[in-house]
Amino acid sequence: MKKPLQQLADTGQSVWIDYLSRDLVHSGELARLMRDDAVVGVTSNPTIFQEAMSAGNGYDDQLSEEVEEDRDADPKEIFLKLAARDVSDACDVLRPVFDRGKISDRMQGARSSRQRDGFVSIEVDPTLAYDSTATTAAAVRLHALIDKPNLYVKIPATKQGVPAIEEMIANGKSINVTLIFSLQRYTEVAEAYVRGLERLVGAGGDPSQVFSVASFFVSRVDTEADRRLDQLGSHDDLKGTLAVANAKLAYQRYRQIFSGERWQALEAKGASTQRCLWASTSTKNPAYSDVKYVEELIGPDTVNTMPEKTLRAFQEHGRVRSTLEQNADDAQRVLERFAKAGVDYADVTDTLEREGVRAFDKSFAELLDGIREAAAEILGQQKAAG
Repeated sequence: MKKPLQQLADTGQSVWIDYLSRDLVHSGELARLMRDDAVVGVTSNPTIFQEAMSAGNGYDDQLSEEVEEDRDADPKEIFLKLAARDVSDACDVLRPVFDRGKISDRMQGARSSRQRDGFVSIEVDPTLAYDSTATTAAAVRLHALIDKPNLYVKIPATKQGVPAIEEMIANGKSINVTLIFSLQRYTEVAEAYVRGLERLVGAGGDPSQVFSVASFFVSRVDTEADRRLDQLGSHDDLKGTLAVANAKLAYQRYRQIFSGERWQALEAKGASTQRCLWASTSTKNPAYSDVKYVEELIGPDTVNTMPEKTLRAFQEHGRVRSTLEQNADDAQRVLERFAKAGVDYADVTDTLEREGVRAFDKSFAELLDGIREAAAEILGQQKAAG
């Protein structure tokens, strides 16, 4: 009998992991995850890189090389080179998954959902989240620096990030849109993707070579909503319900946006839908199941990117059922019940967006401080030796 993660993949939901390190790639662990746990993609963010680079000495040799080459190098430039090597190497490991999709496409004469897997994501500098022009320039640079067909550059779904998303798609570059919390912002992101494809086609470009996912954050929604319910001191029955309802409504909008004549015209040119990717799927509240945000959001043409702990838990005791469209009509009623209880949905999602950007900013600053300190230590050692 197939293990839960293999069963999950059979439903049409892709299994990605939400962690990346040099050791993961070079130890063979990533290849093992692909073979044994149905993993077909990798996501990363500033927090993930901060944790990876602060653990062990896997980056010491390259860091020394970079410092020796340029003693006055900007820590951001050093980070880009360190991260680019990890992401590039991970892209190479996952390239067969990406290429199998292409083979399937040619053999069957129709698009295969597998063509959209095999990706590795790297995020633009989070300090640029509120600057459209700078975000676009950073995304262009990352695509040029790594230059792999199975690379996703992550752009945050701030108000200023939406135009950058459209611009990158219009220029034929694949994008992972991150930090989506609200249905309104999700709609804006999906429409920006469609507009970008239309611009690409209008300029004579090939949409079959451009891909995107919309990373809809899940568990953090319950954390914030539950906190507000605690402040109100009532409606305990609503706890742990908003995040899943929110994601189910996003999936309904996905179905609506990627259908009809407008989308069919792009699809006929070879365009792929921008799949929903469920992110932040680790369970924060110990009172809830440790696989809650996997089991309750299983459906076709989606992605679930899991931290290691969640991946292991689901492989051990996860149950696979088609849940994403179950009781979909009840999802809107959940939002209405929160409104009646006095929880402002728009304020919840706006708060989470701001906090998400701030958290990535903090991790990025800590990462750069670590690189700065390590570089100073290397220079000190060189001075003492010389």
